[in-house]
Amino acid sequence: MTKKQAVRAILFLALFIFILRTVTYIIRTNGDVKDRFVGFYAEKENTIDVILVGSSPVYPAYSAPKLYGEFGIAAYPLSTNNQRPRAIRYLLEEAQKTQTPSLFVIELKMFTMPDEEWEDTMAFTRGVTDNLKYSLNRVRAINALVSDKKERYTYYFDIFKYHSNWKTLVLPSQIACWRYEKSHPLKGLKIQLGVGPTQAPDVSGVTEAEPLVPEQTEVLYDLLSYIRESGQDALFLVSPYTMEPEEKMRYNYMRAVIEEAGYAMLDLNEHAAETGIDFATDFYDYGDHVNALGEAKCSAFLGEYLHSHYTLPDRRGQDGYESWDAAYQLYLGQQAGAEASCLADIADGKWAPEVIE
Repeated sequence: MTKKQAVRAILFLALFIFILRTVTYIIRTNGDVKDRFVGFYAEKENTIDVILVGSSPVYPAYSAPKLYGEFGIAAYPLSTNNQRPRAIRYLLEEAQKTQTPSLFVIELKMFTMPDEEWEDTMAFTRGVTDNLKYSLNRVRAINALVSDKKERYTYYFDIFKYHSNWKTLVLPSQIACWRYEKSHPLKGLKIQLGVGPTQAPDVSGVTEAEPLVPEQTEVLYDLLSYIRESGQDALFLVSPYTMEPEEKMRYNYMRAVIEEAGYAMLDLNEHAAETGIDFATDFYDYGDHVNALGEAKCSAFLGEYLHSHYTLPDRRGQDGYESWDAAYQLYLGQQAGAEASCLADIADGKWAPEVIE
């Protein structure tokens, strides 16, 4: 092969990879998770001080616009449905490629469950891997999350999964994701409507500790080691939900491990009186995830806690945060409408449909 032919081959390969990557980013299934991740990638470098990771309790419960507008805290959630704890360190590594957060906030609910329950559920694994940009870190995440080596190629090249989504190639909203960067107007928040009343759990008398299953214990210790080596601080968080006694025992175990490592753990279930959470009104699905009413309370409590316990800069009014000002103003309008909708449902006794699993 001549030098000229080699150059042509290299240029052809580079063009092919660019087109493959671009098309893949566009045809990845659109939805709130994709919107959240492309929104993160669109943020200006080194403007986010707090990264939140974890499963589905995160994105409807903690409002980045509210944290910014009322406390000056620039935070962003990298949250996916049933996010496996094994994925967390790779999300933190991904975040640190473009941001320099001083604090990680890590939601713990999924640690209470065996990883094997979710390993074979492709959608939950892909919620993480298929929303990362192509990189070596993404490859490492796939290798950690997909044990069947024969299936990994469909994750490395996820166009195999989404090749039938060609219609998205003509959607302006998806064409805008060609670099996997597109600003999220609410900084990753999903405001939830609907009311599903339930009774508040009482696990205050549960003081025993029960170890996690071995694979989750390993993941927890590995994560603590990674955070220590990274030099960042971390807050481990439990969102309000109808917790069972067995789960409380596992949280007791995690608290001992986390605090021994030098980090704090905040269980909002233990602060229901302070947050004002009302299990009869503040959840949309009968005790698992908060609605707009609960989100306002969780966000306010977390903001106060972060403000009191950590030294975080107040970003309000600083250059480069104009989109955060806009997000807060948009949030105020949408949040007011969502809260009014929830209150109307309560007044009318209109409850959300129960999901039977």
